[in-house]
Amino acid sequence: MKKTLSYVGLIVLYFLHQDFWFWNDGTLVFGVLPVGLVYHLGFCVAASLLLLSLIRNAWPDHLQVREEGEDSKE
Repeated sequence: MKKTLSYVGLIVLYFLHQDFWFWNDGTLVFGVLPVGLVYHLGFCVAASLLLLSLIRNAWPDHLQVREEGEDSKE
């Protein structure tokens, strides 16, 4: 289930990256930052969290190199 949610999140972020709704918005956040830049800052944080989720939930176990003394999960 976690894998599926992670992959769905990947597709959602792909579509959210195309932020055409802020192109002509001149609003400043905190009086300094353009709203499009703040949106992309949030997008970068969301993308980083999604990639962390993908690594933890969808990384193939057979690619991990195990140490000799390490017990396997199998």
